[in-house]
Amino acid sequence: MEFDTQVFWSALTSAAYLKGALITLSLTVISHATAIAISLPMALVLNGSNRVARTLATGYVLIFRAVPQLLLLLFVWNALPQFIPVFREPWFNPFLAAWLALSLNEAAYQVEINRAALRAVDHGQGAAGIALGLTHTDVYRFIVFPQAARIALAPTVNEFITLLKITSLASVISLQELMTVTQISVARTFQFSEYYLAALIYYLVMVFTLMAIQKRIERRFAWEKTGMPGSVGGAR
Repeated sequence: MEFDTQVFWSALTSAAYLKGALITLSLTVISHATAIAISLPMALVLNGSNRVARTLATGYVLIFRAVPQLLLLLFVWNALPQFIPVFREPWFNPFLAAWLALSLNEAAYQVEINRAALRAVDHGQGAAGIALGLTHTDVYRFIVFPQAARIALAPTVNEFITLLKITSLASVISLQELMTVTQISVARTFQFSEYYLAALIYYLVMVFTLMAIQKRIERRFAWEKTGMPGSVGGAR
C-alpha cells in the first residue's frame, strides 16, 4: 500500500489528534505535579533522622521503582476496584486511573532528584540562618528550597519529558490520549504509515519544545551563575 499524503495530512490536522495530544500533555502535567508534591516530603524524610519514616519512604521508592509502569496502570484500572469499592463508581475513569498510577510511579523517581538537590545545599547555610534567628521552616523556605529547586530543575525537566512519552502506555486502559487515537485510526483503516507518522510528529514537536525550554532555562541559570561577583565568569 502506497503512502497516502492526504490521509497523513488529514490525521495531522484533525481535531481527534489535537485532542489526544492535549490529553497527553494534561496527564503529564498533572501527574508530574502530583509526583513532585508526593516526593518532596519523602525527600525530607529520607534526609531526616527518623528511622521508621526513612524505612517507610525507602520501601515506597523500592517498590514503585521495581514495578513496571504498564503493570501498575493495569493494576490500578482493573484490580484496584476489587480491593477498594469506592473505585467502582462511575467517576473513576481511565484518566484518573492513569493519573494515580503515573503519579505514584513518577514520585519514586522524583524523590531521588529532590533528595540529591536538598543534600547539595550546604548545611552551613541552614546553621547560619538559625544563628540569625530564623525558624527551621524559614530556613527551608528562604534558604534551602530556592537553591535546591535550582539544582533539581534540569533533571526534573528530563523526568517530565520521559513521563510525556510514558503516557502512551495509558492506551492499554482505553484513555483517549494521542496513542489511543492513533491505534483506533490504524485499526479502522489499516493505513499504518500515515497515522503513525502523524503521531510521531506530534510527539517530536512536544518533546523538542520541552527540550528547547529546558536549554533556555539552563542557559539563564548558567548566565546568572557566571555573572555572580567573584565567580570565574564574573572575574573576566
